[in-house]
Amino acid sequence: MSPPIIVWFRRDLRLADNPALEAAVRAGGPVIPIYVLDETPGLRAPGAASLWWLDKSLASLSADLEAAGSRLVLRRGVAADIVLQLARETDAAEVLWNAVFDPGHGERDKVLAEALKREGAEPHRFNGGHLVNLDDVKTKAGGDFSVFTPFWRTARQAVIDGGSIPAPSALATPAAWPASDALSDWRLHPTAPDWSGGFSDWRPGEAGAHDALEVFTAQALRSYSTGRDRPAVNGTSRLSPHLHFGEISPKACWRAAQAAAHHGQASDGEAEKFLAELGWREFNAAIARGPDLAKTNFDRKFDAFPWRDDPQGLEAWKRGVTGYPIVDAGMRQLWTTGWMHNRVRMITASFLTKHLLIDWRLGEQWFWDTLVDADHASNAGNWQWVAGSGADASPYFRIFNPMLQSEKFDPPGDYIRRWVPELARLQAKVIHAPWTAAAPVLAGSGVRLGHDYPRPIVDHALARQRALDAYAVIRTAPGATPDED
Repeated sequence: MSPPIIVWFRRDLRLADNPALEAAVRAGGPVIPIYVLDETPGLRAPGAASLWWLDKSLASLSADLEAAGSRLVLRRGVAADIVLQLARETDAAEVLWNAVFDPGHGERDKVLAEALKREGAEPHRFNGGHLVNLDDVKTKAGGDFSVFTPFWRTARQAVIDGGSIPAPSALATPAAWPASDALSDWRLHPTAPDWSGGFSDWRPGEAGAHDALEVFTAQALRSYSTGRDRPAVNGTSRLSPHLHFGEISPKACWRAAQAAAHHGQASDGEAEKFLAELGWREFNAAIARGPDLAKTNFDRKFDAFPWRDDPQGLEAWKRGVTGYPIVDAGMRQLWTTGWMHNRVRMITASFLTKHLLIDWRLGEQWFWDTLVDADHASNAGNWQWVAGSGADASPYFRIFNPMLQSEKFDPPGDYIRRWVPELARLQAKVIHAPWTAAAPVLAGSGVRLGHDYPRPIVDHALARQRALDAYAVIRTAPGATPDED
């Protein structure tokens, strides 16, 4: 029997459209799939909600491999050491993996590749997680982009889609399987207590990802440009966790959107809007190749920003008891389901960084721990975009007005009623700002401000002016007109 080929699964937990796995199958030898629960010092560990998803996704991948006559080897520890040791154990001819662009991964992989070569195992890295090779998307001067529009104009032209790669129906197996951990022993699913009861609507795994894509292209894509801003309706793709864990490839999403437009399920404009959102994911991944986006301001002028130390405000924000209904609805949706609507993510992030002047890094860390789709580049990049410190960032003077945002994107108040049930009986005209309602209206709706629902923890007008004064410290656009959105 020929020596085996190791396929190191990372954030590509799928069999179809997996270039590393395809290369192993094409080589014709025995294939050893492995997943390592990476505990390398210095690399960012997944948050609790991500571990919940990972537990289910690995179970799904393991079942799919077993259906193909194979199995998934599980080990935990320092990934480079474990992969190198496995190559020695099995006398592997090759070790294949798909690239991850998070901080520290590229440097670690280069060191591992050299070590594998010394052991006689040939390393090969593939691009299985992005539409383009991020290292190749450069400005005309050969530099990196810091503005999305020209990045996407260039990147979109660089997308090469060779068509879908089908999942292998069978995989050649080694003469003897290496030892493996049991997934249940990793205890990724929370138990003390199990707070994931509200995650039940999710279906982690490759099959669930493709079902979600099919539902999206058949329904929400046709009105995506407007529906994606309405938190009370299913107007988004909800593909973000599937994409993060690689249960589906971005190229599969690309093909599906274009096919939907071609067959009249959606207009070209709606499909292009969705493709641009895939492009925004590429853009964040591209800028994340530099200094750690979760720790370092992309715009270093923000190092001088006068953030406030406000533990009570931070806790009220986390718990969804700020007294601003749209903010509280979003934070409660996040805690309950492990996900928050995109528009509301922007509103809640703006509230933390601009109404409370709390460092965006504290909000980014909370999202990292509670989002099932917590992606390093997208999470940190989007937080910096809202705070104003990121690449192609929202202008410092753009301060989301929670009441106006709520009235504009959730006019009847349905999203608020779903997640802030103590306000459910309020009329639409006051539910966005219950403190403006007359006492009889509140009483008739069973709302006692300060008892059933908190009063606002900060006055909007005062907070807005305080934010403008603080942002003046690092203002980059003299003469810009303050804007309220």
